[in-house]
Amino acid sequence: MTYLEAAEFLKAHDGYLILTHKRPDGDTIGCAGALCRTLRNLGKTAYVLPPVDATALLGSYLEGCTAPEDFVPETVVSVDVASLGLLPPNAERYKDHIALAIDHHPSNEGFARETCLEADKAACGEIVWKICKELGGPDEQAAALLYLAVSTDCGCFVYSNTTANTHRVAADLMDRGIPYQRINKRHFRTKSLKRLKLESLLTQRMEFYYGGALAVAPITLELLDSIGATSEDTDDIAAFAGQVEGVRHSVTIREHENGECRISLRTDADLLNASKVCARLGGGGHAAASGCTVKGTMDEARAAILAAIDAELAEQAHG
Repeated sequence: MTYLEAAEFLKAHDGYLILTHKRPDGDTIGCAGALCRTLRNLGKTAYVLPPVDATALLGSYLEGCTAPEDFVPETVVSVDVASLGLLPPNAERYKDHIALAIDHHPSNEGFARETCLEADKAACGEIVWKICKELGGPDEQAAALLYLAVSTDCGCFVYSNTTANTHRVAADLMDRGIPYQRINKRHFRTKSLKRLKLESLLTQRMEFYYGGALAVAPITLELLDSIGATSEDTDDIAAFAGQVEGVRHSVTIREHENGECRISLRTDADLLNASKVCARLGGGGHAAASGCTVKGTMDEARAAILAAIDAELAEQAHG
């Protein structure tokens, strides 16, 4: 389904519940909030399913948009969700009833009845921006949410996924009078003291492979406890190891209390496809930024992702 067809679909239906992915980032939150507000401006009933594991900062962007417990949707839409496995627990009941998925992940599994997929976009926000324009918006509030979506998914326009179109979308949103300077400062130029301590400790514990081209940053529960850090202090930490000079690929492994480790892989996509690496471990994402989850200890997770990288590089060499 094209974005124009998606817009017509949204015009033709009502009673919307919009789903985000678990451990929501700025892209899924921004898209959900912007789409919700734009649909409401059309006179539609629209809510966002409360993101139960969102940080306080990101969750605050959905104030006034989240669905009451007794809301029964007519039409369920997901934004920035590549697979059913990425839905949070409170979205499980809707997994077989998703009418439309709007996404930019090439690994999208096609779980919805209709899918609007543009895998060449840096952020799902770029697609939702086009759809909102067809729906008569976005207004200033929705535009600010879309700027959050676009800017956070490309690291304030410095990640390799940034394109000329990304800048064009951002320029259009800025022209609508949004407080983009405040958004930029809050998300890209403000860090808690605990976050700075965490980065200092990670610098000391970082491991390097392939002659320094690959960096691995292990975030253990013990490390977080030692400085009293929370999930908000680790927001977008996956980008940290890749800032070291000479590093082309970076792995961030975060240990969780349920006996699993969540891995974020960032790569130079011309040299190593992150999505193919993570697919070997049941994950996926983009060519330059992907993730997966490994059951087991930090040592087991490290061994698993290094083995997957080795296997992918060997396949590339012989392919």
